[in-house]
Amino acid sequence: MEQQTRPLNRQDYKTLTLAALGGALEFYDFIIFVFFAAVVGELFFPPDIPEWLRQVQTFGIFAAGYLARPLGGIIMAHFGDLVGRKKMFTLSILLMAVPTLLIGLLPDYAAMGIAAPVLLLLMRILQGAAIGGEVPGAWVFVAEHVPEKRIGIACGTLTAGLTVGILLGSVVATLINTSMTPQAIHDGGWRIPFLLGGAFGLVAMYLRRWLQETPIFLEMQQRKALARELPVKAVVVKHRQGVIISMLLTWLLSAGIVVVILMSPVWLQKQYGFAPAVTLKANSIATIMLCVGCLLAGLAADRFGASRTFIVGSVLLAASSWAFYHLSGAHPEQLFLLYGVVGLCVGVVGAVPFVMVRAFPAAVRFTGISFSYNVAYAIFGGLTPIAVTMLMGVSPMAPAWYVLALSLMGLGLGVWLGRKRQADAAHAVAQPAQP
Repeated sequence: MEQQTRPLNRQDYKTLTLAALGGALEFYDFIIFVFFAAVVGELFFPPDIPEWLRQVQTFGIFAAGYLARPLGGIIMAHFGDLVGRKKMFTLSILLMAVPTLLIGLLPDYAAMGIAAPVLLLLMRILQGAAIGGEVPGAWVFVAEHVPEKRIGIACGTLTAGLTVGILLGSVVATLINTSMTPQAIHDGGWRIPFLLGGAFGLVAMYLRRWLQETPIFLEMQQRKALARELPVKAVVVKHRQGVIISMLLTWLLSAGIVVVILMSPVWLQKQYGFAPAVTLKANSIATIMLCVGCLLAGLAADRFGASRTFIVGSVLLAASSWAFYHLSGAHPEQLFLLYGVVGLCVGVVGAVPFVMVRAFPAAVRFTGISFSYNVAYAIFGGLTPIAVTMLMGVSPMAPAWYVLALSLMGLGLGVWLGRKRQADAAHAVAQPAQP
């Protein structure tokens, strides 16, 4: 019991730091493509094709990464449950770093012809496979290292690290766009963020060599308690409830970030006429506050449990998002405050992995989280922008209504988790003592 409640030690902090650093770099590598999509499109496709077709092909290659996530994540999780967490944890960052580095080195269409976009597509698929394995792998890895009473803050720290990766991509793109001319970026400046990401990724991979296999996996290996059947089959057949809850929580996580963090700057510009520079600053504040919110949600989950965290967090998200979308136009001087507060409240998603790592037994934990997270992210992460855009034809406040609906779902999940915990406790008490 003492082992489960002890404070985090030096080894725990090292594990968390390296895991969060790797996660931040992977998200940076994955997202940086979108900031330079226009330049990449010009260089990697024939110059005589229509502009709309160029954009479709460029973003099609970007989307290919998302399509590869479920398959890559499930395959890596399969081996993570059978041969070890650490091996897959290290492989995921290698699979991200090398393609990112190669994108920065790829010859363009003028040099290679049709081979250039084909190789670019291949690199994006490898990146997608890597990111599909990284996030669930990182959550499982740290959750099985730290004491049970510290799983919330550990997973919250990792989720905050992923958010830092998005912010890092935005900062690097801004620095390059402000310090270099469009021609200089076109001539080779666009390669710099990819080369940096690849190089730092390789350094992070090297540092991960010093991490140790999780005690839980080593114990299962010693007891020969590893999954005896195909892990994904066991997850789908025997742990459907865990899959459904994890997929709904992933919807909350993905859609909350997509709508509030990624879509809102453009919405503010169109709906209330804010300047792009102003919305960029406000968005940066919201992203930083999201990191803080993830840490607070993790701490709350450890101290008060997932049920109370999601009930209180969802109510706060509903109130803050409603105020943000409705008051930003009438009170533009309060934009930074309103956006910062809603960013903080979106941080309730930092408690999502806390529930997910507990939803599956250790033998299939990696596969269970990976399957649920990646399939749900591919569905909801892809459909949310389309759904919100279509709903805006009905009401310009569609983002507010969508986030409100998500908040109600989070509230419902919080209530359900509380009742499930009570039922499990009652069942444990009713069980006869084992001789």
